[in-house]
Amino acid sequence: MDNSKVKYNFEYDRKLKICFIGAGGHSFRNVYPTFQYAPVDLAAICDINGERAAAFARQFGARNHYTDHLEMLERERPDAVFIVTSYHPDGRVQATDLALDVLKFGAHVWMEKPTAATTDEVRQLIDASNANNKYVMTGLKKIFFPAIEKVNQIISAPEFGQPSSIYIRYPQHMPPFAERSDLTRITSLVDHIFHPGSIIHYLMGKISHLSYEREPFNGGTVTNMRFVSGAIGTMHMTAGQSGASPLERLEVIGKGANVVVDNGVKVTYYRKAKPPEYGRSRSYMVDTESAPLHWEPEFSLGQLYNKNIFYLGYVPEVLHFCESVLGGEPPRKGTLEESLEILKLLEAYRNTPEGTVAVLNS
Repeated sequence: MDNSKVKYNFEYDRKLKICFIGAGGHSFRNVYPTFQYAPVDLAAICDINGERAAAFARQFGARNHYTDHLEMLERERPDAVFIVTSYHPDGRVQATDLALDVLKFGAHVWMEKPTAATTDEVRQLIDASNANNKYVMTGLKKIFFPAIEKVNQIISAPEFGQPSSIYIRYPQHMPPFAERSDLTRITSLVDHIFHPGSIIHYLMGKISHLSYEREPFNGGTVTNMRFVSGAIGTMHMTAGQSGASPLERLEVIGKGANVVVDNGVKVTYYRKAKPPEYGRSRSYMVDTESAPLHWEPEFSLGQLYNKNIFYLGYVPEVLHFCESVLGGEPPRKGTLEESLEILKLLEAYRNTPEGTVAVLNS
């Protein structure tokens, strides 16, 4: 986890020439604003809606705008292209095909999740990335949350012990099994499985096998999984929960220690501690040296960490991509290999009826 001082865009000596495909609400709120803090020279924006492309170019300082991404690539010849788009009518991910076009033109790619809708499409991207010697990174924002990066730091330390189990909670609906072969019926699942899936892979590694049960009232599920490491885990997709409820919860267990994240920002590390003697102790207080540690943000100051584009991981992931490209090193997070493992999880839900075992990695 990097707590170094953030640079502003105008303070960078070296910048990437960037083009951007997509002018929608999500990118307006969460992606374009990250360029204030990244080594980015925004050359052009493309969207099929020319008025939107022009409006975004004025808003975010791009010099040119287009309605044809191939024309933009040919004229601008960018170092890298950001892609934030939607879905084809058949449910396929538009960004997958766009990323292949960008790679053929010889530029690096940052693409918002989902990377693709199938493992075959991700493998196609891996081949194109290797053939053109260009990087592809997906915006897996959850693994750039300061809270999740802190968890990874904690569970990687010797004193935590081997991570043995994980519980993750995420509010996601899953349609009946008979409907999941149709991509248009599982758009929400395709879109959102990348959130808990990226955290699971980042913290625990590859899933060996899993089984799940689904309730018929809201489409919620409980999944039990075994990791290649030997650890176990549970993912509770809490469809039907209140809209006023915090969305997520995470807990990882080590050996005599555990760490919890509530609502994506509150981290509590329960360090190894001797419990009070049962039936004899008059106080619940443990020794200060082994007491739990707790972190949560304050929201009073005009600090960068209080901006959602920081604590939700958007700026850190964009910085990671830009710094990787400028440094000539492939991204370490948000890789196509990570996306492949997440889509193995999606395909397990699509192809395996509830109550049976799906093998992801033998």
